[in-house]
Amino acid sequence: MTKSELIEQIAKEAGVTKTAAKQIVNSFLNTISNELVKEDSKVRLTGFGTFSTTHRKARKGRNPQTGETIKIKASSTVKFKPGKILKDSV
Repeated sequence: MTKSELIEQIAKEAGVTKTAAKQIVNSFLNTISNELVKEDSKVRLTGFGTFSTTHRKARKGRNPQTGETIKIKASSTVKFKPGKILKDSV
């Protein structure tokens, strides 16, 4: 499902216009993104799951084509852990 398909489905189910549904979806996604930018934050949606950030330390890796050792920078990434209701429904 794409973002536009999600907007269309929400508009149908909620009985609102596609424009209103688009604003709702964008607001929802922006709120989650803005919260995850904060250090060590989590967004818990009971029954659906939890979004959280994790930090990866800098490390050494290997270029698979040349075998050369390379440095991999430290980075942050987003993790999602599904909730029980979501797990059971899938």
